[in-house]
Amino acid sequence: MSSHASNHHILSLKVYFGVATALLVLTIVTVVVAQFQFGEFNLLFAMVIAALKASLVALFFMHLKYDSKIYMVVFIGSLMFLAVFVIFTMFDTLRRGDIYDEVAHPIKNARIYDQPAAVTDSAHIYSDTRHSPKQPAEDVH
Repeated sequence: MSSHASNHHILSLKVYFGVATALLVLTIVTVVVAQFQFGEFNLLFAMVIAALKASLVALFFMHLKYDSKIYMVVFIGSLMFLAVFVIFTMFDTLRRGDIYDEVAHPIKNARIYDQPAAVTDSAHIYSDTRHSPKQPAEDVH
């Protein structure tokens, strides 16, 4: 046997079934939490549970726990940073409507509303009304 083969860590079935049970429990928790409305915190709960499940899969099923510790730290750190960035992005996009107090209303004094209803030619409605600087603008009203 080569020395490389001795570095592999074999887990017992008890550990695999324990991790699988934890993943199933976290999936049930995800479904239960989704039934309640926590406002903006729905995303927070979903991201935390998803990060936990991904960490369990990577640590035990992909054997990152028994590999070099730097790989485990990099993987879990990247999951946490990704979760934080997605949460902050979603908080931003969910709250953008709060800054807009006014809703759009029709413009009451627009020239387009002064046109006769029978005119359907868009070239007539949107005719070129530009004038040269030497000629004063005509009052349309």
